[in-house]
Amino acid sequence: MTVLLIEDEALAADGLVALLGRCDPTIEVIARLDSVAEAVTWFRTQPAPDLVLLDVQLADGLCFEIFDQVTVRCPVIFTTAYDAYALQAFQVMSVDYLLKPLALSDVRRALDKLRQFSQPAALLAEGPAASLAPAVPAAPLPDLSQLAGLFERLRHPYKTRFLVRWNGRMQYRATDEVAYFHAEGHAVRLVGLDGRACLVDYSLDELEPLLDPHEFFRLSRRFTVRLGAVREVRPYPGSRLRLQLAPSPDTEVVVSRERVASFKAWLDGG
Repeated sequence: MTVLLIEDEALAADGLVALLGRCDPTIEVIARLDSVAEAVTWFRTQPAPDLVLLDVQLADGLCFEIFDQVTVRCPVIFTTAYDAYALQAFQVMSVDYLLKPLALSDVRRALDKLRQFSQPAALLAEGPAASLAPAVPAAPLPDLSQLAGLFERLRHPYKTRFLVRWNGRMQYRATDEVAYFHAEGHAVRLVGLDGRACLVDYSLDELEPLLDPHEFFRLSRRFTVRLGAVREVRPYPGSRLRLQLAPSPDTEVVVSRERVASFKAWLDGG
């Protein structure tokens, strides 16, 4: 298998080459590039490799700029330092990924996935009829235009403001003004650090992926709280925790038992 490696960090590139060799000593890394410009030139002048390993952020821009300028007719596996939201998106798009720091098991999994797509079906089994078996469809090429737009959104995935309803008027509140979100029946109120409560058109479930998990935590079915609003934490019956928030709501704020461990890790910066 021939591999084109496009990675702008020399140490990361060295590590990936070593991992590829441990997975399969027959793999040949035919070139190592570190920029969009180098990659565009290479694809315009060289035949396609069996696989491209491609870092998302390169020395001179995002890797998706490559696909704006040339057509890449081979499978691509992305490498990225971005978090699980990005990884889920890449997975849904049927593009494999390697999350930095790279692990041998991840590289092996990605290569196994590629082989399952690209080898003749009978080579995946044993028997004399192997050479007569039909080929498995080639590895799918990603919809790179969709991926590029999706990645741009994922670079800044969290909402910075909310449209709210207050006293019959529509306004907006900046996310950094929020103390917590409180669900009552079907209504969800955004409560600001100034104590003012406004209605938002989101459920707590819908809010969860829109809020920075380093700043906000879903305590229960009724509360999602901002770190800066937590003033005191006390034990509560049933292996739960009771919180004092500022501003103080008109009801008890309790961390459900199944969320206590993750809430403590959140407070501790884990």
